[in-house]
Amino acid sequence: MNFFMDLIVGGLAIGACYALIALAMVIIYKTSEVPNFAQGEMAMLATFVAYTMMANYGAGFWTSVIITMVFAFALGALLEICFLRPAEDPGVLGAIVITLGAEMILYGIAGWKWGANQNPFPVPFSEYSGVTISGVVITEINFWTLTVSLAVMLILFLFFRFTKLGTAMKAVQQNPFAAKAMGIPTRRILTFTWGLSSMTGAIAGMLIAPIATLDPNMMLDPMLKGFAGGVLGGLTSLPGAAAGAYLLGIIENLFGGYVSLEFKSVVAFGVIVLILCVKPSGLFVKHYKRKV
Repeated sequence: MNFFMDLIVGGLAIGACYALIALAMVIIYKTSEVPNFAQGEMAMLATFVAYTMMANYGAGFWTSVIITMVFAFALGALLEICFLRPAEDPGVLGAIVITLGAEMILYGIAGWKWGANQNPFPVPFSEYSGVTISGVVITEINFWTLTVSLAVMLILFLFFRFTKLGTAMKAVQQNPFAAKAMGIPTRRILTFTWGLSSMTGAIAGMLIAPIATLDPNMMLDPMLKGFAGGVLGGLTSLPGAAAGAYLLGIIENLFGGYVSLEFKSVVAFGVIVLILCVKPSGLFVKHYKRKV
């Protein structure tokens, strides 16, 4: 029983990281209906900035986090201005290709600047020490991963629910033409959306780096898992995407613990195929059929 609960706690912790990536993708997807496949590399580059501030300039952890958040927002805004805005109505396929191009550019920048070496990411909490509750071990890093991810989700919920800017973002997401007619600066809102998404992904990157190792490939697997979690829960719903990512983390960890570690990563993609066949809109989103 303790082994089962340990797997659940570990699955929730990794699911929390997937949830942040899924939320970052949903924030953009709800605006443009295009999955941002550069999300992982945006998070990876921001995490490298935090690492550089600590390793090369002696900045404290929290100071580095604040600087990284500013950098991540600027990076997201810059990508929207330089890549998406100049494209005149690129369509869904064209926008996907643009995000893939941005992904390769960011990957190349990281490889050129920091190389392919694997670097430890220093954090003020341990991966090994923690507390034991009823025989279940909760490490410091799992505790803080869950705490930070839940706090970010709550902040995003309150932001979209109770602020004028959040309401404006929802208006642009639902109908950009009507929002523009009502005087909402849709281009600025879209730029802010990319910045907010990039900040959310950067938090995920800084939570994943201590568990894995920091290198240009660190976000490849988590980004795909985050996307899978978003598909599982529903890419048009922030709570649904988060719930799907948590569920995926638990399923994946249980599969690795009881069935096979070698095929653990295959579970996410099997889930995508299954959900797309059974409920294309996701488990927690109502499916609508378009009529001509």
